[in-house]
Amino acid sequence: MGIVRSNLSVSVDGYVAGPDQSLDEPLGVGGERLHEWMFATQRWHSMQGDDGGEPGPDSEMVARMHRGVGAFVMGRNMFSAGRGAWDPDWRGWWGADPPYHAPVFVATHHPREPLPMAGGTTFHFVTDGVEAAVAAARRAAGDSDVLVAGGASTVNQALAAGLLDELFLHVSPVVLGSGERLFAGVGDPRLTPVEVVGSPTVTHVRYRVRR
Repeated sequence: MGIVRSNLSVSVDGYVAGPDQSLDEPLGVGGERLHEWMFATQRWHSMQGDDGGEPGPDSEMVARMHRGVGAFVMGRNMFSAGRGAWDPDWRGWWGADPPYHAPVFVATHHPREPLPMAGGTTFHFVTDGVEAAVAAARRAAGDSDVLVAGGASTVNQALAAGLLDELFLHVSPVVLGSGERLFAGVGDPRLTPVEVVGSPTVTHVRYRVRR
């Protein structure tokens, strides 16, 4: 049986997105800097269809992110910049072929019919909370893993509810000062480090979460 895990790029002061998230700044002001390590890798360039980028441990981390994942969970804020009723024309940030290629369960307060996309991605909208979204994702994933993709609020809720088995943080040498903070309101999730990989641009730390 698979596990429930999360991969997040995070600043050294604990933020996974900057302040003032919007349609023009989906990761908040300065938030894109958290992912510069990933954009520089050979694996990321390959995913975009070109031959550039750097090989090495950071590139391997990008390759590992979705490996073995059978379903995804995300919050409304990761799928859309809106907060109220759905804009029926909004189909996510990723174009016609999102990078998930598996069922994605979006935790939201607003119902919406499932949204099939190219490449095997279908967005399902769950109005009963993060626990229900994770349960639905586990059923869809079967023996594969479930990845709680974000944002911070959704991962924090999963941690607080004891739903995560593993947390993989990619710590960028960036100070954001404010924004969406990881570990807010999660209590003591009892993290055990099981892997640390460093590079000149980021430190990768994988934790097992003791339930």
